[in-house]
Amino acid sequence: MKLLCVIDMQNDFIDGVLGSPEAQAIVPKVVEKINSMDNGIIILTKDTHYNDYLKTEEGKHLPIPHCIIGTDGWGLNLRVLAAVYRSRKRKNLTGLINKPTFGYTWSNEYFIEKFYNFNPSDITEVEIVGLDTDFCVLANAMTLKAAFPNIPITIDAACCAGSTPEWHEKALDILEHCHFNIINRKRERKE
Repeated sequence: MKLLCVIDMQNDFIDGVLGSPEAQAIVPKVVEKINSMDNGIIILTKDTHYNDYLKTEEGKHLPIPHCIIGTDGWGLNLRVLAAVYRSRKRKNLTGLINKPTFGYTWSNEYFIEKFYNFNPSDITEVEIVGLDTDFCVLANAMTLKAAFPNIPITIDAACCAGSTPEWHEKALDILEHCHFNIINRKRERKE
């Protein structure tokens, strides 16, 4: 069974305070990826901060309030959310994780608690899409690898965007070096 992790496809990262044309461009591709899922598990994560964000460790390094719980920027992109709801008709299990930092501490217990009769050993492959490649995609890839060390994990580069195009590429280099499968990557040819 395939696990598709859709990381932080939230308004603030797409067209809000931390948005970018690259993030906006991946929305239809992420929707298409969700639409292609049948009989799998789709987990969405949401970067979740509170009004004291600027006092947090992250806020001290990135002093741009974003994804504050209850705001429009915290919300999931409506096209992505609609695709996830439609995916339930194709027998996909779906879940949502509000995470207070870059990565989530994935564990078998999460899947057992969320899906009751589900056996985490049924997961045979993991694919990751979303935002930002150089923060939350990278962090969740690493924690998923720790939770599922013997399962292939793929990152679809065409369904991810970084805080900048340069950081996106650097993060993909690191992920590839750490034995993640990177698909749909378009590299510029160096002459």
